[in-house]
Parts: sequence; C-alpha cells; structure tokens
Amino acid sequence: MRKLFTSESVSEGHPDKVCDQISDAVLDAHLKQDPNSHVACETLVTTNFCLVAGEVRANGQVDYLDVARETIKSIGYDVPGIGFCADEIEYQVRIHSQSQDINNGVTANQGAGDQGMMFGFACTETKALMPYPIHLAHRLLEKLSSERRRGNLPWARPDAKSQVTVQYEGDRPVAITEILMSVHHAEDATNEEMSREIRSKVVDPVLEVIVPSLEWSGRLLYNPSGRFVIGGPNGDTGLTGRKIIVDTYGGAGRHGGGAFSGKDSTKVDRSAAYMARYIAKNLVAAGVADRCEIQLAYAIGYPDPLSVRIDTFGTEKVGDLGLVEKAVRDIFPLRPYGIIEELGLKSPIFEKTAAFGHFGRVNGGDGSFRWERTDKAGELSALLLK
Repeated sequence: MRKLFTSESVSEGHPDKVCDQISDAVLDAHLKQDPNSHVACETLVTTNFCLVAGEVRANGQVDYLDVARETIKSIGYDVPGIGFCADEIEYQVRIHSQSQDINNGVTANQGAGDQGMMFGFACTETKALMPYPIHLAHRLLEKLSSERRRGNLPWARPDAKSQVTVQYEGDRPVAITEILMSVHHAEDATNEEMSREIRSKVVDPVLEVIVPSLEWSGRLLYNPSGRFVIGGPNGDTGLTGRKIIVDTYGGAGRHGGGAFSGKDSTKVDRSAAYMARYIAKNLVAAGVADRCEIQLAYAIGYPDPLSVRIDTFGTEKVGDLGLVEKAVRDIFPLRPYGIIEELGLKSPIFEKTAAFGHFGRVNGGDGSFRWERTDKAGELSALLLK
C-alpha cells in the first residue's frame, strides 16, 4: 500500500536549538570540572535577550554568561544589527541549587532523577538504522551548516528548517516526493539565486551519498513564504526542549515526552532514551527484527525500571519476544548508574548532541555517542538466532 510520511529538522541557529545548545554547553562546562555534576538547565532567547535558568549541584564555578555568549557566537550570531548578536544581547542568569530531596534519591539510592517513560527506535531504512525522512532532513541541514560556515553561502544566516516527504510501499521507502528548505538570509538575496545554490550545493550532494539512494521527484520547495529576512531569535522566541521530535525519530517512533538538553544523565529522560536507542539499534543490527521499538519506565529515586517493553511490529525473526526481553535484561544495564557507566555519560559530550539529532550520527564523529554502537549485535545474534 502506498503511503507518505514527512519529518522535519531544524538547524543549529533555530531559536529552540540555540537554547538547547546553551543548556548543554552549561552542562558540559560543569562536567569538565565535576563529572558527578547534577544539572537541569533551561534557556530562553528572544530579540537580543538570553535568560539561563535552572538547578545545579556541582563542585567548581561556571561563568554562565560567558558560556551563553560563546555558544551564541559559535553558532554564527555575531552579525550586528540583525536582532540577535552575541555582543549586543542582554543576558540574565537565574540558576540555584538543586533540591536536596531529588539529590538524596539519586545519590543515596542510585535511583532515577525523575519518573517517566522513554522510547528507543531503530529500523533498516538507512545505514544508520534510522527512519529515512528524519535522517535525510538532518543531513540536509548539516550540509547547509557546513557550506555556510565555509563561506560558500554568504547570504545564509544560521536559522533554517528542512522537511522531507517520503513515499513508502508498505514499510519500504521507495521515493522522495518533496524536499522543503527554509533558510534565514541576508536582505539583498533573491529566492531564485538561493534556491539554485541550495539545490546545487546542499540537496544534490547529500542525495548522492545517502544510503539507500531513493528516486527523487526533483521537487524542491524553497522559502515558501517568499522571504526569511527576519529570523533566528529575533523572529521567534526560543526555549530549551521544544524540538523533542526533531531530536529523536521525526515522528516515526514514539516519544515519552521528556526533553534531553540541559539535563545530566541521572535524568532518565535523557540517559534511558539513549539506552533504549542502543538496545533497539543492536537488535536490528543483529537481524532480530527489521523494526524495533523499546520502552523503558522509571520512578524517581528507584533504580530498577518499572517496565521493559519490546515491539517489533511483526518484523521479528524469533518466535518468542519474551526471549528477546530476557536477553535485553541480561545483556544491557538498565539501572540509571549502569546506563551512565555503559554509555560514558559523565563526559562533556552533550553540546554537540543538541543539533542535527541525538540519534543516527555515527558515534558523534569521535566515538563519544556510544549509544550508536552496534557492539552487542553479535552477542544478541548468537543468543537469539541460533
């Protein structure tokens, strides 16, 4: 049966992503001084204004204003007069100590830093074992960012969105029907010029390397509103944690509702979602199923998951999913502190997760995204596919 599915991504200069990166930069700054830091940081940005707020329990001192300013500069908001420039912004900081009640439950009991349910997903649609629409949407914006930073798109500003519509036959992607790109730009740029350069310097090169390569209709919808001169936090207020579907599977897999950025890994919103992706990816890589979704659920201050659920959507190659659940519990650590140790989540690796997706990028480029490894696939295959 023919069906269409669409996912979107947003660039590192999107207002919400600016906030995610600042919040994760604050987390990283604390982890560099104290790997046991407990951080819950939220950021708000609007026209030439940035507010950083939250709760922290950590050793060492962090200059939050400097972290925010340097993060904003690194994104590319260093152009005066566009309504959001690092050196023109009014900064405010409202960070205080974390609740002792939460701290006791996390440290004394080695329990979860909050309650909730988390999901992980993997499928065989791409080499990265990600759904094709969100994977392509991310890669388009990564390429756009690279070309902008290299000076090959001098009219481009940091804010941008992509959207990809894919045609499926059953669960198999067969064609790209629509690519949408919206890019914040200099006032004197024309849509004709920008559309031509986006096609030749961004879309065509990305489609040449995405695996599998799908037939593309050639339809590129560029800046459909006509102009995108007012953009970034000057055009739209940003908040940490508003792009949870962009951060995960583009709507192809479920989401528990908790955001990632600004939270240390005792917060299972983040760490358990990473572990769920790790489990799902290894099961698919092992050949146990073509599509796999994992749900984990936790209670605050309690170490063991309240539930583990595995859904393979009828694509499993084993007869009893109960055996799969037992293998998962035996092979993967599911307590919060075990997850943190297994995935190396006390390291300052989080700012780079905050744009272009937390999943589907091979090990973060340097091996730090351990949840993207498939090192358990052999063990799972030997155990479940005898």
